[in-house]
Amino acid sequence: MSETTVDCPYCPLRHPDDRILFERELVLYCVNESFQGALKYSGIIIPKAHRPTLFDLTESELRESFLLLREVKEWLEKTYQPEGFNIGWNCGKVGGQEVMHAHMHVIPRFSAEPLAGHGIRATLKSEQNIW
Repeated sequence: MSETTVDCPYCPLRHPDDRILFERELVLYCVNESFQGALKYSGIIIPKAHRPTLFDLTESELRESFLLLREVKEWLEKTYQPEGFNIGWNCGKVGGQEVMHAHMHVIPRFSAEPLAGHGIRATLKSEQNIW
């Protein structure tokens, strides 16, 4: 497993539109407005070293990810006043992961959204997903 993003062709760390807003030794928080769409004000916490999924993170990377999550939450609350949050990791292709560099989605939620109150399991619990 590579310790850098050199072999990660679609890595968020290499995208020119990504803006790094917060950084710790091992992880950082970045936003990319061009990818947000309906997920207004959302961003990702991502390890600096290439790790394919959450399950590949070191203990230190996990700890720093959640410490940074607290900082990001406080900033989002002061800046945008969200009324809730969705926090999530997609792991593996079938789990919805499109970029094979682990990243935690931080999505502030607002009552004005058409899908306000629908959590991360809403799609998975739908009739279309029964098998």
